[in-house]
This record gives sequence, C-alpha cells and structure tokens, in this order.
Amino acid sequence: INGSGMHVHQSLSDIKGNNLFYDKNKKHQLSDMALYYINGIIEHAPSFVAITNPIVNSYKRLVPGHEAPVNIAWSMKNRSPLIRIPDKRENGTRIEVRVPDPATNPYLALLVMFASGVDGINKKIFPPEAISENVFELTEKEKKKLKVGALPANIFEAVENLKKDKYLREILGEHIFKHFYEAKLKEWDDFNTEVHNWEIKRYLSII
Repeated sequence: INGSGMHVHQSLSDIKGNNLFYDKNKKHQLSDMALYYINGIIEHAPSFVAITNPIVNSYKRLVPGHEAPVNIAWSMKNRSPLIRIPDKRENGTRIEVRVPDPATNPYLALLVMFASGVDGINKKIFPPEAISENVFELTEKEKKKLKVGALPANIFEAVENLKKDKYLREILGEHIFKHFYEAKLKEWDDFNTEVHNWEIKRYLSII
C-alpha cells in the first residue's frame, strides 16, 4: 500500500505579489530563478531527506514501483521523480516536492527545502533536463545518461549524507544537527538489533 506523503508546493513572489517562478517567454514558462531553485533542491535532496523523512519507517514508503519518488529528477507531468511541476502557470506557477512524509518536523522540513532552493538561486546553476519518461521503467544506464540520481535507501544513509552537507549543517546550526544526528544513529542501531515479526515469520516454523 502506498504510504502517506506530505507533498510540499513551493514558489517565490516579490513584494508586489508577482510569482518569480513564472516567465511566459521561457521554456515551460519557468523562469531562470525557478530552474535554479529546482537545481538546489536536486543537489541537497540526498541530505535533506534525513529531515523530511526522519524515521526508519519513512523509507518503507520510498521504494520503486509505488507513487513515492526514489529518483532525484524533475518532470512536467509524471509522478515518479522527486519534483513535479503542476500545470497551472502565472501566479499559480510552483514546484511540488513529493518526498516528505508526515513524520517530519514541518518547521525543519520547510527550512531545509527553502534553504536548498535559495542555495540553488545563489549558485545560478541550471538543473538537468526535465524527465518525460516514467523513471521507474528506465535502466540504470539510461538514468546515468539522463543524470538521474537516487535517494538514500534508509535513514542511516540519509543522516550520513546530511553530516557531509556543510551548507545544510550550517543552516540547521550545530546544536540541532548534533542532537538530531545522535538520535538517528541510536534509532538505527535499535532497529538493527531488534528481531522483527517479519523475520520470525520468514525464518522460523511456528507450530
């Protein structure tokens, strides 16, 4: 069964209320700022999922073949990548980040996603081309050619990525990062040293 997602729709506006992600003269009617923001999300996604998907069970949702994304890419239409661009334009122009789940702390989740997008704007780097194919059906060779990355497979990989992301660590502050990191390592260790019902049913004959 598909897990519950907490899709987050994001856009930026100026003081007059004009949507800064919209540019009628650009491809897909997305401004350069929107593309820079998307690239920031793509660059930091392997790290910020530690915050947006913060428990062991979060990664039971992030598996191939379900609606939740496991691929770091963006698309105008299909729902398999990390970022989808809804059809609405002008003041409705926005990006939909589809990875967070409801277990997250929303304050920290919004912080790390917004900070990632702003980092993209500051760096002024365009993202890879939007993906039109169903990413679940692509081979690993095709994904590599299209520059499609993969999200971490578990919370341990995610927090280790966050540890290496100096920018997001600075955004969170060392106090929050340190306590969060230590708590997640403890949680992962507890999970790995617990015998679960699945293992009992799988490997033991119960008479």
